Amino acid sequence: MKHSIRQLVLRMAMLGIACFSATSALGQTAYPDKAIRMIVPLAAGSAVDKAARVVTQHMSQTLGQSIVIENQPGASGIIGAERVAKAEPDGYTIGGFNDSILTMVPHLHKEMPWDPIKDFTSVSLVGTVEWGLIVPAASKIRTAADLIKEAKAKPGSLMYSSGGNGSPQHIAMALFASKAGIKMMHVPYKGATPAAVAVAAGEVQAGFQGIATAIGLIQSEKLRLLAVTTPERLPQFPDTPTVNESGLPGFAFNSWFLIVAPAGTSPEIAEKLSRAARQALEDKEVVSQLSVIGMTPRGTTPDELAQATKDNLELYRRLLLDNGIQPE
Repeated sequence: MKHSIRQLVLRMAMLGIACFSATSALGQTAYPDKAIRMIVPLAAGSAVDKAARVVTQHMSQTLGQSIVIENQPGASGIIGAERVAKAEPDGYTIGGFNDSILTMVPHLHKEMPWDPIKDFTSVSLVGTVEWGLIVPAASKIRTAADLIKEAKAKPGSLMYSSGGNGSPQHIAMALFASKAGIKMMHVPYKGATPAAVAVAAGEVQAGFQGIATAIGLIQSEKLRLLAVTTPERLPQFPDTPTVNESGLPGFAFNSWFLIVAPAGTSPEIAEKLSRAARQALEDKEVVSQLSVIGMTPRGTTPDELAQATKDNLELYRRLLLDNGIQPE
């Protein structure tokens, strides 16, 4: 009798283990079983926002669940990024960031509500955003060399727009001004799109922008694209010179669109999201749409993005220090 009882207890225990294992496995394979929210800490219409809407549409098909984008611009991305950092690490809240949020902004603020390395799980670098130097369409400035000449003639009087202190627009122009030996007045706006509109409206004299953000205003002839920041001319703008060709050799700048999740997100979930992003970048239609808005598809594993983020965090620390750009 005792032997039978022991066998019964043993069978029940084994059944319990089997059920737990099955439930655990089911929990892993079931992700995602509801909609995923992607927080983009940038204005609607920005380069990253446009790219995110293209890529997540394909990712949704792969994952079998919708990915809903929520824009939360402000404070150079700090506020929106904080929402991601403090979200549950269950894969249902992720971030679509530009690289400046993690690699530039932390160097420009003495106090930050999150750590760029410790508080996020890397998912994938989706693509690089190509950039250009813009002026109002009615401006007399026709080239980057003209802008440099004008700025030297009127030190500190020419104004340029950015999406906020520490934004890529700010950093790009600060580096440009430093290399050109000029001084310009920084006018921050609440996001990349308002900054581009400010140039088109003539509120400021110039600015750097991701091509994706400015392309509509360029095509409608409200902005003039003076130069691109790539080593070679872009196929979309074969008649537009590079900044290198326009009087500032050695100048190059781009930004990234990357996906992250809160720290503590399981490697399995991060990899599943990363695979979905990489699969999207294998789709010809996705690649075509990204190319039109000035983005070069990349696609990385979570580990590759984690290392690239650490490398660029240190790179921009040195660049900002060398160019005298100080934290607030």
